[in-house]
Amino acid sequence: MKTLKGPGIFLSQFIGQEAPFNSLEGLAQWAAGVGYRALQIPCNHPAIFDLERASVSQAYCDEVTALLAKYGLVISELSTHLEGQLIAVHPAHDVAFDGFAPEPVRGDNTKRTAWAIETVKKAAAASAKLGLRAHATFSGSLAWPYVYPWPPHNPALLEEAFAELARRWKPVLEEFDRHGVDVCFELHPGEDLHDGATFERFLAAVDNHPRCNILFDPSHLLLQHIDYLAFIDIYHTRIKAFHVKDAEYLLNGRSGVYGGYQRWTDRAGRFRSPGDGQVNFSGIFSKLAQYDYDGWAVLEWECCLKESETGAREGAEFIQRHIIPVAKNSFDDFAAQKGDRSSARAQLGLK
Repeated sequence: MKTLKGPGIFLSQFIGQEAPFNSLEGLAQWAAGVGYRALQIPCNHPAIFDLERASVSQAYCDEVTALLAKYGLVISELSTHLEGQLIAVHPAHDVAFDGFAPEPVRGDNTKRTAWAIETVKKAAAASAKLGLRAHATFSGSLAWPYVYPWPPHNPALLEEAFAELARRWKPVLEEFDRHGVDVCFELHPGEDLHDGATFERFLAAVDNHPRCNILFDPSHLLLQHIDYLAFIDIYHTRIKAFHVKDAEYLLNGRSGVYGGYQRWTDRAGRFRSPGDGQVNFSGIFSKLAQYDYDGWAVLEWECCLKESETGAREGAEFIQRHIIPVAKNSFDDFAAQKGDRSSARAQLGLK
């Protein structure tokens, strides 16, 4: 068995205008100081990490690696969550998501999609130059507005939505395959890939592509009332990245899974800092150890109550406490006996 790596931290929720959160070195020094060993770095902040340069320059990637090494850090994965989102956008969401794209392609769905596909491909090249094995992203969504069957589901519409999603992602998956890097889709409400059933549907549409994998985030599964431990049993061979994010579902008489358009603090289902919610992380870390997951455990901090830097500091301690150093030998090896067929038959009373 293998021991998973950690703790890592996803930087997206911590990048800001003020030091130390406005530079990669400042973030690295801060993260190392509160106990992290790896950074998951988003690709939409060129001042923090320049994806364009990283995709073509080994020297730049080596500089980034050396900078982080000064603080005892490595990169766990790069992230193109926002860029992956823009690979597929339903017209209902055009205005809401347009701000994620650069100015020259805003307002033009075709140009924006092409830009997103090429940008995520660049993350494949950058990941390879950085020596990474996995990449975190979103799938985007064409079918999401039809997630609940009213108006009644149109099978042809859903088939076309997933066929088109696969058509857009296949060349991206091929590019990642060329560079030896896994694409890990975070299964997330709002994305067409948001649970096991939708992942399976997409996986079939991309011909079971070996680079089509999962970023496991139990918070999104808990809020959908999915058995996230059984999910690991089913999909462990495709889980190649892991967000440590907690959540809770507080049953009440006013609202439910859909949230009632309320603030996060008022929703029945809401995100919490690790250990403050309902996710069984002891069970998760045990399952991942059982199935030889040897990637990173990465904190994604999203809590509707706790202050972020407190959540980050506590999160590092929480992850470290839950990592299971797997045994090299079985606990009963001391009593193991070697035997041959004749002695085994004798022990069974057989001649």
